[in-house]
Amino acid sequence: MGVIILARHLAHGLGKPALARLTLVRVLSAAALVCCIVGCHRIPPLDTKPLDTAGMSYDTIQELKGLQITAPEVTELAAARQGGLSDSGCVEIVKTYRSRSQAFDAGDAVAGLVRAQVSEATILELAKLNQLGLNAGELQAMRLAGLSDAILLEVARHRAAGKPVLAGASLANLKNVGVRELTLLELSRRGVPDSQAAAIISARHHGASDAELLRRFSGS
Repeated sequence: MGVIILARHLAHGLGKPALARLTLVRVLSAAALVCCIVGCHRIPPLDTKPLDTAGMSYDTIQELKGLQITAPEVTELAAARQGGLSDSGCVEIVKTYRSRSQAFDAGDAVAGLVRAQVSEATILELAKLNQLGLNAGELQAMRLAGLSDAILLEVARHRAAGKPVLAGASLANLKNVGVRELTLLELSRRGVPDSQAAAIISARHHGASDAELLRRFSGS
């Protein structure tokens, strides 16, 4: 309607009826061409079938659509859901990523952590710490080595804050030489740097008890 009014104004300004009709036809033809071009490039609807195939409920899919998920995110969420993350967990993790203006891209990492029997609550906390990237593989290995979720989170918190902490491999080695779970957790909380791991293991081999290890290695 705006195009027609514009054409009439242009023709009226020229003051010739024949020219008015010609101007109107030309403007309408141009408008039709634009509409055709826009229509030909219309964005196709989001394909959420992978989410349905992964076992996600209709209501959850609609909620995720409301969060403006993209096609790549559908693939990542399908991997996470197929790996064992719950529907509510999928929604929560997308909201966490959205709070940082990030796209969710850690579907395989989440699935790996679930397979390693890391709890969903821990996985969601790792997402909040932004530790589901390159560090996720190490965290998965730590869990498979028998280290608790509490230790995983303590290591992740230090990494997220850029603070020193014992590496996953070092903690696994300490566990293998008999250092107790609570001692490993406390060493992690203290932020004992990984550079001291060899000294801790040596002290253990020389008979140091868990209490002695905690007295000697106070961390940062």
